[in-house]
Amino acid sequence: MWWVYIVECSDGTYYTGITTDVQRRLNEHNYSFKSAKYTRSRRPVKLVYIEEAINRSEASKREIKIKKFKRDRKKELINEYNNNRKS
Repeated sequence: MWWVYIVECSDGTYYTGITTDVQRRLNEHNYSFKSAKYTRSRRPVKLVYIEEAINRSEASKREIKIKKFKRDRKKELINEYNNNRKS
């Protein structure tokens, strides 16, 4: 199982990535040298969105699509996700 995720960095920016283990990756972003260079200088990060993908290829395609979104569209996606979790 693959996951597409968005984390919010301490400076309010978003980072989108893919992984097979969301918790491990979140820990890497916050505590490890294995984190993305982008998030390393913007710690701590918090998980704000996850989406399941059937394989790595589909996860990568979705990641690329989300990365092309403008900030407002990413906020909408995150808000939709949070609203669905509360329901």
